Amino acid sequence: MTAPASGALKRTPLHEVHVALGAKIVPFAGYEMPVQYPTGITVEHKAVREACGMFDVSHMGEVIVRGPDAIRFVSSVTSNDVAALGIGQVQYSTLLRADGTIVDDLLVYRFPDHLMLVINASNREKDLAHLEAHRAGFDCTMTDISDETALLAIQGPEAPAIVAALANVPLDGIKYYWFTEGTVAGVPCIISRTGYTGELGFELYFDQAEATKVWAAVMATGKVTPAGLGCRDSLRLEAGMCLYGNELDDRTTPIEAGLTWLVRLGKAEPFLGKEVLIRQHQEGTDRKLVGFTFDERAIPRHGYPVIYGGVKVGEVCSGTMSPTLGIPVGTCYLPSAAAVEGATFVVEIRGKDVPARVVKLPFYKRPGKA
Repeated sequence: MTAPASGALKRTPLHEVHVALGAKIVPFAGYEMPVQYPTGITVEHKAVREACGMFDVSHMGEVIVRGPDAIRFVSSVTSNDVAALGIGQVQYSTLLRADGTIVDDLLVYRFPDHLMLVINASNREKDLAHLEAHRAGFDCTMTDISDETALLAIQGPEAPAIVAALANVPLDGIKYYWFTEGTVAGVPCIISRTGYTGELGFELYFDQAEATKVWAAVMATGKVTPAGLGCRDSLRLEAGMCLYGNELDDRTTPIEAGLTWLVRLGKAEPFLGKEVLIRQHQEGTDRKLVGFTFDERAIPRHGYPVIYGGVKVGEVCSGTMSPTLGIPVGTCYLPSAAAVEGATFVVEIRGKDVPARVVKLPFYKRPGKA
């Protein structure tokens, strides 16, 4: 990555492009990142929902795991079943501690001869240390390629056609959470049918030296809106997707977070936290993640107190006024007895108690999605 002129913050290879576009740059996960462009968060959000937006997410971390025990090793520290992946398939999972809590959420890519882990930038050093601490006894190596890799997310209903027109391989047959390798705008890429918006689209991994070329080629189509972290957050929240540091943290298990589908208790490989997660699966948990809304026009924000039965039981994990739905939406943890659709509680907003109601997640599903 390009080193900043001063200070400890890093820059993605597209930093100067964002500045030239008039982006508002903010510190995020150790990087200087565009939170929005002059068009504004709502316009960018709607562009992704209705047409196509492009995000520079080159701050994300990528780690290659290679060797005879690569699959066994990654399976031993994650909740999902890595051995069940087909070549060319992607898996969402959680990286676990022995007590079942989440070190990070991540993607696992299976290639013919190695795995690629995609981790959160803010957790990169922590994740690498955790992985290294549990690698003993496994015949495999780890290589951090984060600083060599650019990542663009091209998302929205028009995204597949836009990327396909620039690619040298057919993309129509790539299913959700699968990937292929080819070129986009003449640049070798991993072309992944994934995203963090709830929309159709692709994520492209490639050499950071080619970042400006790929960005320019996509923008030259005239069909794509640059999009920043602000609308990435509102899009993922509408789609019910978790964010580490908000819905997920080192005090939370995947079962508490409603990610039981990521916990493969029957997989062949023993894994960290299995006993705790078996017990939670059988006996339930004291708290659960829920989605909620207000019937009045107030906006929930991260950190606002959550009150149930007259007692503070937590804080708002994420919240916003949904640009798509036009209603307040948020997430929080409630006691399991209260974590049912229609249950009511209170969010304290600047000293005022605002009644909240539990609703089913996700808040939004793209048209045509079951």
